[in-house]
Amino acid sequence: MNKSSAIWIAVALAGAGLGAACSAGSNNGFGGNDSEGTGASGGATGQTTVTSGQGGSASSFGNQTSTGSGQPGCDAGADEDQDMDGFTITQGDCNDCDANVNPGAIEVIADDGQGGGGGVMEPADEDCDGEIDNVPGPCDAGIPLDSADPMDGARSIELCHPAPTPSDWGVVAAQWVRANGLPATVNAHMGLLPDFGPNVATRAGESMLAISSGAARDETDPAFCSHSCSYNGAGTPPPGFPQDVPGCSGGTNINDDVGLELTLRAPTNATGYKFNFRFYSNEYPEWVCTTFNDQYITLVNPAPMGSINGNISFDSMNNPVSVNVAFFDVCSGCAAGTNELVGTGFSTSEGGTSWLQTSAPIGAGETFSIRFAIWDTGDTAFDSTTLIDNFEWVANGGTVNVGTIPDPQ
Repeated sequence: MNKSSAIWIAVALAGAGLGAACSAGSNNGFGGNDSEGTGASGGATGQTTVTSGQGGSASSFGNQTSTGSGQPGCDAGADEDQDMDGFTITQGDCNDCDANVNPGAIEVIADDGQGGGGGVMEPADEDCDGEIDNVPGPCDAGIPLDSADPMDGARSIELCHPAPTPSDWGVVAAQWVRANGLPATVNAHMGLLPDFGPNVATRAGESMLAISSGAARDETDPAFCSHSCSYNGAGTPPPGFPQDVPGCSGGTNINDDVGLELTLRAPTNATGYKFNFRFYSNEYPEWVCTTFNDQYITLVNPAPMGSINGNISFDSMNNPVSVNVAFFDVCSGCAAGTNELVGTGFSTSEGGTSWLQTSAPIGAGETFSIRFAIWDTGDTAFDSTTLIDNFEWVANGGTVNVGTIPDPQ
């Protein structure tokens, strides 16, 4: 059976100045109405490499004078917040002329303007730690495949920065959950993998998050189980799910649902975030457009403009991630072929996607929750697995829209 086709719509990138003050988002439940998206995009990362150049200007916008280093600037007093970024000079703001420079910001690596917009970044100390263009390296080396610590799940996708106080950005909390957000028992439905078969490497660092309605393992891993492996049993879907594909009425009951839920606080100079994922399923191609279509979703609260019931991962036709998604291209006769199925536990007669990239806007300093979740729809057989990696903060002053595209890297 042929998969449905859809036109890929790229995320628009546009240069824009960042706003001034931090804002805090609510965190009381997932889901919501469909909406249209506005926000930001570009290249920044939580802990590895922060890129720039999309918006044509530095995150510190390069044309203002530091007030925290004894140079003339905005005439800000030690306890004033001249740029309204939530930090005073006494609190460590090294440039009270610029809302994108303070201890709550993320460092943005300067480049030569070749990142896409033609603008040239000027080196700056955005996070006011006294050093320019310094970002920590990856933090996911040596994570056990079967770690029960949900913070290891965060680290496996490059979210390494803890946020113990309201002035910090990063990971506020982490929890293994079922699809509806209730706590989950740690089992083979989740895994932190160094690779997925011999031909699928991580997108960043040394580990990646795997969640599965079967076993989140490849053929060489302990606890590997093929095709139909049930540990969690019947589950409760989030409001609005499972989502039907137009013309394909799906089932309404879910099983073996699992996820990782993170509460995050954005850096004060962030305007969005992005991450990579790929989806594999035993259901392809026999069960395309049937009641048995497993689904993967990325639920965000507060739901950003452009999300569907809070979900930010779907194709340009608003199809949820399943065997019906337009990006299914790792299969026999498909564009990417079957090389990236070898050794994964999915046979070359089944299929998946290549690496995809989901992005979404975020307010400066906003606290929000993101839940990566997967389930079996209609039964407990013919499982699916999602790999997630390379979470990056966007802090280049550009505009991010909610959407998923083939990974541009």
